[in-house]
Amino acid sequence: MRQLSDQLGPDAVLISSRRVAGGFEVTGALDPHAPEEPLASVFPAASESVRGVPAAPEILEYIPSPSRADSDVGHALNYHGVPVALHSRLLSGPLEVTVAASLRFGRLPELGTRPLLLAGPPGAGKTLTVLKLAARHVMSGGSAPLIINADQQRPGAGEQLAGPAELLGATLLQARTSAAALQAVALRPPGGAVLIDTPGIDPFDPEQAQLLLALISATRPHVLLVLPCGLDSAEAGELGKAFRAMGATHLVPTRLDAGRRMGGIISAAFTADLLLSEAGSSNLITDELMVLSPDWLAERLRRRTHRAPEATRSDASAPTSRDVEVKDRGQGEDTQQKPLLRYAATVQNGGDR
Repeated sequence: MRQLSDQLGPDAVLISSRRVAGGFEVTGALDPHAPEEPLASVFPAASESVRGVPAAPEILEYIPSPSRADSDVGHALNYHGVPVALHSRLLSGPLEVTVAASLRFGRLPELGTRPLLLAGPPGAGKTLTVLKLAARHVMSGGSAPLIINADQQRPGAGEQLAGPAELLGATLLQARTSAAALQAVALRPPGGAVLIDTPGIDPFDPEQAQLLLALISATRPHVLLVLPCGLDSAEAGELGKAFRAMGATHLVPTRLDAGRRMGGIISAAFTADLLLSEAGSSNLITDELMVLSPDWLAERLRRRTHRAPEATRSDASAPTSRDVEVKDRGQGEDTQQKPLLRYAATVQNGGDR
């Protein structure tokens, strides 16, 4: 750590170390204090204090005391596995207020400015999220995006992207190296949308981390960390910090339709100061990503199941990123959506959720 600090400065982060002949091999990185570009927070934090430190008294004194209806919030937070550093802070007032003050929420970067690169551990749902973003872009009237498959490790990764890419009219390019990915990005027209699917990696393995860092350095994308719901809070927090050190700025949770505990997602967002944006709650390509907000997250933390109450299940528990009017089949249905609906039925039981 002393050598890392001498080389990289006092903010150096130790990613991993391993024994080699004659000593140890250490991989380190700098944890950026701020992203390269300002993040458009829809719900900015009420305090600019350091993450993990309670908000200033002058802010908390205006938060009313918890009501009787919130008396069991502490038990709910324990159930979800909310980190100790955040537990008492969330109990300092109404949950909607303290969630908004403790975590950051906002939109994903617009497609067409810089590439969007999706990173995360194996099986997190990166490929499906790439397809959801591509489908939304096309169905919203945008030009077909360029999809770069940098996952040359998982068998069938290219085939999983090929079918939907063809239906969307998107160009799919295979990139075995970071140099090939850079050449692929250079092929896009000015302002063209680019989505990069990456292999699932262990960020604490030096070789895997270096491969992802090389890809990020070559393509200079916005990096979105994709994490599934239900992870252990401590593990998710460490993953968040490791991917943050490699450039991740946004967090995209997945499997909200299958995981019951939200502590891991909250831990990753809070510990690594990642922007909570949108989330996957379905394994169908045509189902929209869900926009996350403090109100939705507070309601989700109060219950111990991923299923919405019966009284509200017919209504959307959270808004989607685009309002879609569903018409009766055969009566003016959007012809652009038909092949996607048919294709979704063939992949709903396979691939990453």
